[in-house]
Amino acid sequence: MRRFTEDYWIRSVTEDGAVRAMAAVTTATVEQARRRHGTAPTATAALGRTLTAAGLLGATLRVGQTIFVRILGDGPLGGVLATSDAAGTVRGYVANPEVHLPLTSSGKLDVGRAVGRGTLHVTLDLGLRIPYHGSVPLVSGEIAEDLASYLVVSHQIPSVVALGVLVAPTERVMAAGGVMVQVMPGADERAVSYLEQRAKALPAVTSMISGGNTPEEMVEAALGEMSSQVVERGAVRFRCRCSRRKVQRVLISFGETELREILAEQGRVEVRCNFCAARYLFDQEAVENLISGMRNGNRRTRERGNGETIQSH
Repeated sequence: MRRFTEDYWIRSVTEDGAVRAMAAVTTATVEQARRRHGTAPTATAALGRTLTAAGLLGATLRVGQTIFVRILGDGPLGGVLATSDAAGTVRGYVANPEVHLPLTSSGKLDVGRAVGRGTLHVTLDLGLRIPYHGSVPLVSGEIAEDLASYLVVSHQIPSVVALGVLVAPTERVMAAGGVMVQVMPGADERAVSYLEQRAKALPAVTSMISGGNTPEEMVEAALGEMSSQVVERGAVRFRCRCSRRKVQRVLISFGETELREILAEQGRVEVRCNFCAARYLFDQEAVENLISGMRNGNRRTRERGNGETIQSH
């Protein structure tokens, strides 16, 4: 299997501008998410597909814009959330990371049953006063089909979406990535029919990545005889925006009474980031210092006492 030194995505457009395609290899990114959250194989596949989907959608964003993809189903996973930006930074989590179901009759991880019936939500923050939000009922819970449905229903853009995560018996992520092809408004209907036929013959994403195919080659496989040009490419990485200072601001917002109640019950304050599983620990002296800063009206008071930030690996 070919090893990529770095996960990355590309955005490609056909010569006439009628079709655009995005593809990404996200193997290392999804593996990092697996290690951080300790996900079981089925949960890993669901989280990896959603992270990749968010990353592909993020390839169309501008600097300062973000997109959130949330899948809420009645299956045992309980929900999946992923977010991405124009820089290729993704992060996300699954509500119940320990979920692992028997394989399907075709030997695949049963993401659809783990997700169940529900709704796909996409929120696009363009930096305006009110973010754009769209949602559609889940088609299969397999995520790729659900995203394609969302693009058609909410944006009137016929799309082909393929996502995949290959998990080894050791639970390590061996291959992950995705392809998304979109037919832009005004395109010839024959383009839609042609791409639908191409999609039926397209190898599985994980097979292409395991075989060493690059995002460029994955786009070529999806477009077939359609010629396209790569107009943008960028790295994909798992990176969280949480920090100890941000957690301090959240704790200050609780107020003195609630912080003292937590100290009385637990002897310290511990905060866990849902997105990256990092844990922030504040002992009694550190919390007292925050309270003192609140009293003095100085929210930038330097923390004293023993505090830890623990990253999951």
